[in-house]
Amino acid sequence: MRCVHQSYGLITGLLVSLIVLSGCASTPVTVTSLPPAKYEKVGHATGEACGSFGILTPPLNFIPMGLNSRVETAYQRAIESVPGATSLLNVEYKEDWFWWIIGTTRCTTISGDAIREAS
Repeated sequence: MRCVHQSYGLITGLLVSLIVLSGCASTPVTVTSLPPAKYEKVGHATGEACGSFGILTPPLNFIPMGLNSRVETAYQRAIESVPGATSLLNVEYKEDWFWWIIGTTRCTTISGDAIREAS
């Protein structure tokens, strides 16, 4: 009976260690800044970027691929979708995800009113 309890303790310890040591983090990101004092709206902008967690089943996905930069990339693509735009107002953030056999993909969509500084 004693061996069984020691095995559970060892397994639990290994699982907790694996979870604690396999975390990842990124730096905080400001999605949009304050608008200039004078600006004009130039259209509606939308941009999307995706990143993935790979290897194994969804609860165990641990290899990030393009996840940390997807918000900045989606924001930049939104600005580039409207010629002359330099920033966005009324920003909306949407995230979708799907599972693909050995990983998950998370797609971020940024949309808003594209603006440029008025002279």
